[in-house]
Amino acid sequence: MVKDKVLEILESHKGIRVSGQDIADKLSITRSAVWKAINMLRAEGYDIPATTNNGYLLVEENDIITEQSIMPYIRGAAKKYSIIVKNRVGSTNSELKKLAAAIEYEKEGLVLIANEQTAGRGRLGRSFYSPADSGIYMSVLLRPDLKPKDAMIITAVAAVSAARAIEKRYGIKVGIKWVNDLYYKGKKVAGILTEGGINIENGMLDYVVLGIGVNIFTEVFPDEIKDTAGSLFERKTGRSRLAAEILNHLAVDLKNPLDKSYISEYRDRSVILGNEIYVLKNGRKIPAVAVGIEDNARLAVRYKDGKTEVLSSDEISIKKR
Repeated sequence: MVKDKVLEILESHKGIRVSGQDIADKLSITRSAVWKAINMLRAEGYDIPATTNNGYLLVEENDIITEQSIMPYIRGAAKKYSIIVKNRVGSTNSELKKLAAAIEYEKEGLVLIANEQTAGRGRLGRSFYSPADSGIYMSVLLRPDLKPKDAMIITAVAAVSAARAIEKRYGIKVGIKWVNDLYYKGKKVAGILTEGGINIENGMLDYVVLGIGVNIFTEVFPDEIKDTAGSLFERKTGRSRLAAEILNHLAVDLKNPLDKSYISEYRDRSVILGNEIYVLKNGRKIPAVAVGIEDNARLAVRYKDGKTEVLSSDEISIKKR
């Protein structure tokens, strides 16, 4: 569509005025067609002021997340990704899993990003609060040559990738709560959900759907999570650049997920190592101390009776001080 092509030009010149004639020349269309496309974008919520002889300006504060708003910031290996953006879905993971399991074999690198999830999902059947216009909710389709027992490694690598992206984009350091949550100022600001399918013939992973949700400026949380969930910021800021930065890091960090070089950073960012936690089992909260993270990303804990255990799929909570 002409509208999408005009938006692509404006996004690549965000904050810079572009004349209607230059847009028309680049797209081989009329100035009238440019004007109609601009008005369509304005009707969708884009702030695009225009002045005579100065052209159109897509202001920096625009925060509508689209493929066109993300692609100018994609670089290097991440250019292999094929990005689809939808305004609303139930769950990006669920939608992408349908594509992954379809008869028509979907290749690795398909990315689904939503502006809102109505049924966002977290680990162990939990929900992930995903209101419109306030976060990044994305899923990436992977075809790793891994055994199912190694799937946790992908979650850990993704946690490091997302933490690196946030730090590079905003200059703030976030911590990691084993195995899949990012913490900032003592609250959860992001979660990761890794799901997969098994190839029955060879026992290897057929596909992995890697879901990442980030609360960037969620203002109000439901009562049941308001004490534990938080946002990176209290004001609107560009989501598209962070989405691109996460993909840029994932494309590099996931090239060889069995390379354990990332694990030292995973440990350095841990918010639980050496601290008292609860291990949640069969409805019980068992006090323990997080004593180590192994190279396969499993968590070593020590209980009050001195016994130790290495956790893989268990759930933990942080003991309040």
